[in-house]
Amino acid sequence: MSDFSIGVDLGGTNLRIAAVSREGKLLEKVALTAEVARGPDCVVGDMCDAIRSLSEKHRSEGKFLGTGIGVPGVIDMEVGVIRKSANLPGWSNYPVRDEIERRLGARVFLNHDAKVAALGEKWLGAGRNVDNMAMITLGTGIGGAIILDGKIYYGMNGMAGEFGHITIEPEGVPCGCGNRGCAERYASATALVRMAREAIDAGQAPALVKAAASGAEFSARSIYELAVQGDEPAKRLFHRFGRALGIMLADVVNALNLEMHVIGGGVESAWEAFAPTMFEEMRQRSIVYAATAPDDLMGDEDSSAAPGPSRTRKKTIVTRALLGSDAGLYGAARLPAL
Repeated sequence: MSDFSIGVDLGGTNLRIAAVSREGKLLEKVALTAEVARGPDCVVGDMCDAIRSLSEKHRSEGKFLGTGIGVPGVIDMEVGVIRKSANLPGWSNYPVRDEIERRLGARVFLNHDAKVAALGEKWLGAGRNVDNMAMITLGTGIGGAIILDGKIYYGMNGMAGEFGHITIEPEGVPCGCGNRGCAERYASATALVRMAREAIDAGQAPALVKAAASGAEFSARSIYELAVQGDEPAKRLFHRFGRALGIMLADVVNALNLEMHVIGGGVESAWEAFAPTMFEEMRQRSIVYAATAPDDLMGDEDSSAAPGPSRTRKKTIVTRALLGSDAGLYGAARLPAL
């Protein structure tokens, strides 16, 4: 027998729920449509029905520890309220944690989706062997989280890790946050589509024109497929993407000096298209990364030093997430067990 918990990943279109053992074994996973247009009460009702079903089904396997939920947006951690979420219209100031606890009669742990994804990667994924790491999720925008000593670092009011709103172009593209030139306006799925449409309007990308007019959804995936086929305009878009991400990461590495930086989210699958430029920018712009990059031999054991234990230089690792879209589910399920 093994204790277990329920993890919930709530997005703007999908609602995924999983039962996970204390040791990290996936017991069962279900996926539903998050019909956010029906309002939060309806979505919470569907969520609670699924949580009850899973918890009752697996109760014979061990003690039920509780439910963790990852949601997008600005969250007031102290009171369990979503203050604002672009992906969940109508949820502003909705008391989501208290409402779910009232319906379930059990404790609920609410957290930001990027933070629970980081917790999942720390527990079972790319960061399982390090104590300190940052998670950057590349999706509609850029999500972020910081893990220190194995625990989520929240900052003063839960907003630590807003890497997507680091300024990389002082007079750049306006951002919904009110700033200009934020990283997520250049290194996200939304940014790729915007830049592609700008290239189309400029008459510089015939293959992109054809893809946009094909009738299929024109997305970051469409642009990536053209890039891997060798289309130069599409490749240039990912060069711009990688440059922006590298500038952002250079600032993060310089400021935090963490052991590992994990890149996840939907656009991470285009790693080969943007990572070379990203690493090039980091080397040029981060004094910390230039000194600690994995293939930098500086700092190896000095052969002239007195005999003794080998002194291995610590390295700054920037790597891909391992858990994919399940990182948030595992991280949410981990919350009740902490």
